[in-house]
Amino acid sequence: MEYKRIIAERLSQLTDIESNQIEKLIELPPKPEMGDFAFPCFQLARTMRKAPNLIAEELKEKINKDGFEKVETAGGYLNFFVNKADANKSILQKILTEKEKYGHTNIGAGKTITIDFSSPNIAKPFHVGHLYSTAIGNSLYKIFTSQGYNCVGINHLGDWGTQFGKLIAAYKRWVDEEALEKEPIKELLRIYVKFHDEAELDPSLEDIARQHFKNLEDGKEEEVKLWQRIKDVSLIEFNRLYDTLKIKFDSYAGESFYNDKMDEVVEMLEEKGLLTESSGAQVVNLDEYNMPPCIIKKSDGATIYATRDLAAALYRKRTYDFYKNVYVVGTPQALHFKQVFTTLKLMGFDWADDCVHVGFGLVKFADKKLSTRKGDVIFLEELLNEAILRAKELIEQKNAALENKEEVAKVVGLGAVVFTYLKNNRERDIVFTWEDILNFDGETAPYVQYSYARGRSILRKAGNVYSDMDFSKMTTSEEFELIKLLGSFNDAINSAIEKYEPSVVTRYILDVAKAFNKFYNLSPILSLEDEALKNARLALVDATTIVIRNGLALLGIDVVERM
Repeated sequence: MEYKRIIAERLSQLTDIESNQIEKLIELPPKPEMGDFAFPCFQLARTMRKAPNLIAEELKEKINKDGFEKVETAGGYLNFFVNKADANKSILQKILTEKEKYGHTNIGAGKTITIDFSSPNIAKPFHVGHLYSTAIGNSLYKIFTSQGYNCVGINHLGDWGTQFGKLIAAYKRWVDEEALEKEPIKELLRIYVKFHDEAELDPSLEDIARQHFKNLEDGKEEEVKLWQRIKDVSLIEFNRLYDTLKIKFDSYAGESFYNDKMDEVVEMLEEKGLLTESSGAQVVNLDEYNMPPCIIKKSDGATIYATRDLAAALYRKRTYDFYKNVYVVGTPQALHFKQVFTTLKLMGFDWADDCVHVGFGLVKFADKKLSTRKGDVIFLEELLNEAILRAKELIEQKNAALENKEEVAKVVGLGAVVFTYLKNNRERDIVFTWEDILNFDGETAPYVQYSYARGRSILRKAGNVYSDMDFSKMTTSEEFELIKLLGSFNDAINSAIEKYEPSVVTRYILDVAKAFNKFYNLSPILSLEDEALKNARLALVDATTIVIRNGLALLGIDVVERM
């Protein structure tokens, strides 16, 4: 909000603190009667050699109060009360002028962010757990892009490894080509599970699988051809899901892409004397950083994930010259990324400090554990289809006469699932219950989407036309609290960027929807005889729908005009 910037600039002139530092310290008081903004003076006590309450009093006397109704002190806090009529006008006019661009800035212009997200394993099901990385990464991509950053979405596909030897062995023995064409992932999963069942009875299958993978590594024609076939049919299936969720990637450079780029990494580590031997393996010792060694080559000479991730980081820096290199990967991999980033730093790459691991929790659903080997897995597509079906049933109950029910159910069902992944702190586990996900009165996407549709309905009834507004007539606390919240959209976006945390935007949109429904329930609009006040309130409704739509768009969720 502009008011934060104004307060920060004025306080900066009276203190030795930079305005951008002051802006970060400014708080929103817990109660409206305590003011609209508060600056805590405690951090000034050391430099000004005074008690915080005395500093607050001194600043109150000196500060330029233009644009504020009053400035008061409360203990060590300096509390600002904005001129509500001015705030109403400036905030709403900004939103109504900028429309879909409201909340967007160019602060990231000229800076590239690489975001590694989703990254499923080829030939394995895209299950409910994969959507965590996918939803967070897609939202971060949209949030950073909205602030002018150039984002590069990377799908680091799991398309290499010993499992492909097993798959090739299984493919040659048991594949049903017709089933593979129809439902590729399910058929590949069937033969993968069958391989493990058969290998328990005939262990020689493991040796055959190892030979197939060695042939693949050596570039033998038959294995390469089958590997490519498995990869191609898998990507068709994955892209169908990505299209449903409207998610795009700029690069599909997966694990196999770095096969010819790892030798250079090993050579660089050797040249810098960073490699040591440990039980036959080649490792980078990280004892002084209180970490286990980073394994570069196993005892059989094979490179592993760390080697590949070092090569990938190097490639991304050279190719994109990133400002930040973000990995949206589960929290259990935190140590792995610490080892990789520390090794990069030891190699002399200071940009290792710009590499960020964005971790997230687990997904739990109906007490099932997600295990690909035994085939007991909850396919994401099944979950999404179930959500759409349940959304349609609820819409039938709420509004049986609604047109385009199928289309609305799809938007509501998909939105409900994605919102659930982005609602809380990303490191928390998710436990799915349909009652929570599709509750029209809870902290859900349907609740927010319904609030948007309600606002659009009011505007349609008014003919989508309003003019001659008098914003000074909006004097209730419900109106001003909603307007003030709408004005703080960029604060939420900036906080989400700082924490790599989409849930900040999700919680903000929920707050907007709650504040809007409180305003709607307490403030007559269409029945008002005072045209200037009615039009001002219609402008507030319009601005609210713009912010809800823009906010949901940052999460990768659509709105519907009618529900």
